[in-house]
Amino acid sequence: MKLQYLEVRDPTEVENAFRAAGKEHADAVLMLATPVFNYDRKQFAEFAVKSRLPVMYPRTEFVTAGGLITYGASVIDLYRRAATYIDKILKGAKPADLPVEQPTKFELIVNLRTAKQIGLTIPPNVLARADRVIK
Repeated sequence: MKLQYLEVRDPTEVENAFRAAGKEHADAVLMLATPVFNYDRKQFAEFAVKSRLPVMYPRTEFVTAGGLITYGASVIDLYRRAATYIDKILKGAKPADLPVEQPTKFELIVNLRTAKQIGLTIPPNVLARADRVIK
């Protein structure tokens, strides 16, 4: 496997990054979590489909906007856990005394419409493990 790092510092560089990935014959893209990509998730997904590249996204919102797949900590569960911290603090606990917790609930979400658009077949065992499949 050859890793190709493409730096995108602002939303206008996304299309160029996909072109560069295509020129280098990339097989897939792993998008890292960064505020730059939150600007227009739908546009990012459209560039990926246009480039026929499977992209794994850091958050659910990218897949519901047309992205292919995401796997990561459940943001909703993280918010719930944060609420328990707030509750403890409001009841007098010192924040410095509270333990740091790691996420315990993870989600796999697959968008079959996008898979079809880029000509990708998702194996049945992956679909069986998915928490949600968008058809």
